[in-house]
Amino acid sequence: MRKEDLRIIFFGTPDFAVESLSRLVDGGYNIAAVVTMPDKPAGRGRQLQQSDVKRYAVEHGLPVLQPVSLKDEAFIEQLRSCAAQLFIVIAFRMLPQAVWQMPPLGTFNLHASLLPRYRGAAPINWAVMHGDTETGVTTFFLKHEIDTGDVIQQRSCPIGRHDNVEDVHDRLMVMGADMVLETVDAIIAGTVKPIPQEQLLTAGQQPTPAPKIFKDTCRIDWNRPAEELYNHIRGLSPYPAAWTILTDGEGREVTSVKVFETGEPVPFAPGEQALPGTLKADNKTLQIACADGWLQVLSLQQSGKKRMDTDAFLRGFVIHEGYRAAAQ
Repeated sequence: MRKEDLRIIFFGTPDFAVESLSRLVDGGYNIAAVVTMPDKPAGRGRQLQQSDVKRYAVEHGLPVLQPVSLKDEAFIEQLRSCAAQLFIVIAFRMLPQAVWQMPPLGTFNLHASLLPRYRGAAPINWAVMHGDTETGVTTFFLKHEIDTGDVIQQRSCPIGRHDNVEDVHDRLMVMGADMVLETVDAIIAGTVKPIPQEQLLTAGQQPTPAPKIFKDTCRIDWNRPAEELYNHIRGLSPYPAAWTILTDGEGREVTSVKVFETGEPVPFAPGEQALPGTLKADNKTLQIACADGWLQVLSLQQSGKKRMDTDAFLRGFVIHEGYRAAAQ
């Protein structure tokens, strides 16, 4: 089969998926339809916003489907009418069995981790938050349980000491697009030999969950060691961003701030002690005490303000005596 004869339906929503879709289009693959989320209101005007994938698809004249429910019979019939042999899923909702079982050549997913590590919605965030030095991308065939299907291909990628989640995301996005094309070509050639994920686990190893990130996940607990919080902050930067509350001497909230970047953890000096959340500031620098040392905040955003470097923040915000970061 030639790639022009293979009809593909592409499922995706954010920019991470656009890279793969654009590579497929540029490579001359036959995209029969694109499925993405419905437009949703955003911003102060609550105007309807298109997903990144939809914007790309519309600009390139690709048919777009935007079902509210993936189980809707009318939508399923639309899929059938496309007569696609292969479905590709990248950063999309969980598909019902009636959908992923439809194409004769199967449905495969591009996942931003080295499965079975980091199964779930936020694999890149959790890999950085856990201080991992390596992650990667995986293509695998879908089955009923999320992120558990047989692996088609994998490729690893280092995580640098100072990388944040955006850095890793952008590298995996490009690496993943390469792998999507390789996977499609292997399916066309009939050379795919899927491997059950259980065979990739070493003795005693368990799959690592990577659940969706919520606001409470992002709150900084200054009672934790500085190294853990260094990783926590860069694993959420720049989005959705770690945050903390600054309080006055009476424990009342003064403001909340998002923290985007810190310096390397600095252990307490011999004999030095400070309660977690203690602030140490001058006109240019701000350090916050953790369980075993200090983190110097380099970039932050006060509620209702723009992101800025710490010295610019301190020119407009006075750290009074008794102020501290709430330690949870």
